[in-house]
Amino acid sequence: MDYCDPESIDQMISFTEKLDERLKKCFEILHQGYPKETLERFLKARDGNVCKANKMLLDTLNWRVENDIDNILARPIEPIEVYTSVRDSQLIGLSGYCKQGRPVFALGVGLSAYDKASADEYVQSHIQMNEYRDRVLLPMMSQKFGTYIGPCLKVLDMTGLKLSALSRIKILTMISTVDDLNYPEKTEIYYIVNAPHIFSACWKVVKPLLQERTRRKIQVLQGSGRDELLKVMSYDSLPHFVKQQGSSSSRRNEGKISSCFSFDHSFHQEVPDETHEENLEGSNVIVRTIKNTLKGMGDEETALENGVAELHVSNDQLNQS
Repeated sequence: MDYCDPESIDQMISFTEKLDERLKKCFEILHQGYPKETLERFLKARDGNVCKANKMLLDTLNWRVENDIDNILARPIEPIEVYTSVRDSQLIGLSGYCKQGRPVFALGVGLSAYDKASADEYVQSHIQMNEYRDRVLLPMMSQKFGTYIGPCLKVLDMTGLKLSALSRIKILTMISTVDDLNYPEKTEIYYIVNAPHIFSACWKVVKPLLQERTRRKIQVLQGSGRDELLKVMSYDSLPHFVKQQGSSSSRRNEGKISSCFSFDHSFHQEVPDETHEENLEGSNVIVRTIKNTLKGMGDEETALENGVAELHVSNDQLNQS
């Protein structure tokens, strides 16, 4: 259903014009040159209700200001041991792009332990990746394709899933809530692959915790889902666990199939430094931080997560419905 009629968008534009200068600047960073499309996302997330969409946008802008989200890419997570622990226990990677230019994120849900750092640090890492996606990857692909590209695709690997995974519900709910409240409509579809028999039992517990609009985007594919995924992306963009029909807890390359969870995955060498400067114009501190980290570590995904700030996610924000 199309909730984004021109009159509603005009009303939201009028609302943003009345924001104070601090929030206006924050909105500019949020929309990355696509204000209308950004307003449409918030309007869609609130089923076309302009008042609710305006409130959601205002709450997001205030959350960004209070937590200094605009500068999060310039503040590294420290010490390095904490960053490494997050990376080792939260398997996530960028495997490529779909045929329409949307980034394809791969998540090793079944083998992600979330037990090596605090819940706040996992949330920090997730927000950092969101910001990198929205400020670097999506603007880059929008420019390449000559049209606005707003959402991404996510492939969730359930290999290794056990009932004990339900103990991670708190952290996963926090992450999901941050996305629902502050990054609406940024994922077009969630593909679930390699689902074991225990998945149905876990799904019964998790499903009621998700927003209805999120549940509608979830597709459970048979086996590794390779045939279905090849309809929307090339073989090169398939996550490693789809190609080999199984996941691996290792972040390093194993055998002939490169793990997209790896620090040195080939994809993370493909985006040149100039892209960052072009898409983050006006954010020189962020550009400098990414470039310096890339030179030292040779990996964009590492730069992305290593730049996570000391961010406090307020309980009030997480507890909002």
